[in-house]
Amino acid sequence: MSEKKLSIGGQAVIEGVMMRGPEKVATAVRTPDKKIEVDVRPVNSISERFPILKKPMLRGCVSLGESLVMGLRSLSYSAQMAGEEDEQLTDKELAGTIVFAFVLAAVLFVAIPTGAAKLFHFITEDPVFLNLMEGALRLLIFIGYIGAISLMKDIQRVFQYHGAEHKTIACFEAGEPLTVENVRKHTRLHKRCGTSFLLIVMLVSIFVFAFLGWPDLWLRILSRVVLLPVVAGISYEIIKLSANSDNCVLGWAIKPGLWLQYMTTREPDDDMIKVAIESAKAVLPEDKIPEGTANYIE
Repeated sequence: MSEKKLSIGGQAVIEGVMMRGPEKVATAVRTPDKKIEVDVRPVNSISERFPILKKPMLRGCVSLGESLVMGLRSLSYSAQMAGEEDEQLTDKELAGTIVFAFVLAAVLFVAIPTGAAKLFHFITEDPVFLNLMEGALRLLIFIGYIGAISLMKDIQRVFQYHGAEHKTIACFEAGEPLTVENVRKHTRLHKRCGTSFLLIVMLVSIFVFAFLGWPDLWLRILSRVVLLPVVAGISYEIIKLSANSDNCVLGWAIKPGLWLQYMTTREPDDDMIKVAIESAKAVLPEDKIPEGTANYIE
């Protein structure tokens, strides 16, 4: 596999960065004593056992689910290493956290906007219009939520690590040695960012749900939840195509996600970049680590 085709992705966590490679996932964290600790685990993707899940539309749902599980595990590890938790989440606690997050997201981004859309009945009863207004409300809630949490000091640090993650991946994709100096000069925006994916999900859902009619509230909520895998599948394919294409239409399709990353990323400091570099090195095959890459683990 060539260096250009080798793909890694990641996520910012508490005082650190999680990176996922072809075979391994690593979480690097800056501990209170200023050292870098790295936890490395095998990916163990379900799609390796069931190859059909690698097919278009299905792979997006698998990626979303696995990213959520890996992300929560990495967050738990980072919180422990950063001194904010005594121990990591058990599998039972992890499952409970995922269920709670799903219910909260369903209430915030499904139930509230579709319920509030009835306020537009005074304009028209047209179901397409009402569904579009619901989608617009969902989008406003999402952007408002991102804007609100971005004001929190702790989240701003996470967003700095998010920037370090993107810059490090961009440096690797450019084929340059992973050093603070090289990583620093790269952009903090990335086409395959999870933020972009979520925004694309919001936009795609507007068009998918627009033609579902306007049944009772409970049925509208149910239809949105049931069709989420379809929306996620379409969104994933858009992101994947845009990452490997110079097509102007796809380029414009992901522009809103890139713009949103100005809110969800910040310029990192050098120590944050070092953490991101060590996380990336941990998931890369040894022969794919660019020659001249620095070592920042003491």
